[in-house]
Amino acid sequence: MKIEQWLNLIGNFGFPIVVTFYLLLRFEKKIDHLTEAINKIATIIEKEQDKQ
Repeated sequence: MKIEQWLNLIGNFGFPIVVTFYLLLRFEKKIDHLTEAINKIATIIEKEQDKQ
């Protein structure tokens, strides 16, 4: 997003709401990466258990 869009959002919705929205977007990406990593680990563990 461009600076003008951020300033418009802050003016319309207030600073706390804009900061919350921004942080939720950032955390969503990190949560997706963590979910992917956990799924990979689970697959590796399942393969190891099948070998035994």
